[in-house]
Amino acid sequence: MKESNKKNRYMQIRLSQEEYDAIEKKFQNSGMRSRSDFIRAMIFDGIIVHFDEKELRKTNQLIANIGNNINQIAVRVNSTGRIYDEDFAEIQNGQREIFNALTSVLKCFARTRR
Repeated sequence: MKESNKKNRYMQIRLSQEEYDAIEKKFQNSGMRSRSDFIRAMIFDGIIVHFDEKELRKTNQLIANIGNNINQIAVRVNSTGRIYDEDFAEIQNGQREIFNALTSVLKCFARTRR
């Protein structure tokens, strides 16, 4: 074994019971044989993604808004039997806003790729 590959250092961390159980469950589901190898793989190969909660809430609100708008349009169409160009424009604008917000989220994922 090369000198640089010798595992002769020890690291100890403190965990709550919940943290320990979560790590243990992920290890069991990983199919790996060694807990040490699993933890090293998570540290060196794992990816941490941080999202701005405000952006996620904004995206969620946009989706809820367009859903409400579509429901209002559906009620109006069902009661009058007519659909208006403005209705289509409203739906398209809402979809565009959602698309832009989701594109922003996907860019966060793209930055995490190696």
